[in-house]
Amino acid sequence: MSCFSMKTFIVLIQILYLGNAFHTAPKTLTSQRLSAVGSNAVIKLQTHLHSSTTSETTTSSTTPKKLSRDRYVATNRFQVRPNKSAAFEKRWATRKSRLATLDGFKYFHLMRRVSLESSEDPLDGEFGNYVSFTVWDQKKDFNAWRRGDAFKEAHGGTSIAAFLSTMVSSALILKGAPKPAFYDGLLFQSTAPDVTPELVDGWRNVEADGINCLPAECFVACNQFHVPAENSIAFEQRWANRDSV
Repeated sequence: MSCFSMKTFIVLIQILYLGNAFHTAPKTLTSQRLSAVGSNAVIKLQTHLHSSTTSETTTSSTTPKKLSRDRYVATNRFQVRPNKSAAFEKRWATRKSRLATLDGFKYFHLMRRVSLESSEDPLDGEFGNYVSFTVWDQKKDFNAWRRGDAFKEAHGGTSIAAFLSTMVSSALILKGAPKPAFYDGLLFQSTAPDVTPELVDGWRNVEADGINCLPAECFVACNQFHVPAENSIAFEQRWANRDSV
């Protein structure tokens, strides 16, 4: 310690500690410390500390983050009473809606839950037996629809009488209120459809008699995950980096 004052020695110890806090490689820090001579010691170590801080900033900027939203997805889960499925589907098929004409609208599907195995009962459970699935370009597009006249038209809110009629009909068909859930759509993928559905004023032109259920147009398979908030980034990165064919 002949070349250093006690004050300089304390500074070196403090910088050594800070260097470790910045995740500086011990080998690099030791090399800098041993190469420091005389009055240049503090300057060189301060330079090294600045370099460590810059390195940490660069590392932080490359730290994995949550994936960016590609789409905004709005869903509703319904528990339809036994023997009311056809009536429920007719309400959707014949409703007044101009959804396909709205800004930001991308996709809609009404999904009827089915069994993957014959032993399963799709009518029971917390997830309901029907799900409405609407995809929007951005969340603001969904909010614009929800606050506009198109939403009122589709949900019987154009008059008090229409609203009451919708409420009574819902009570007779549904077991409990719908359960909405909203999602950021990630890792968007799609293929062009073979056919384009026929639309009338922005809604599907489908015949429904309320007695027979509508024919299936596709098969949908989905998984629901409960991921703790602190693990969400790792979970998304696993999906983003997976090999999939």
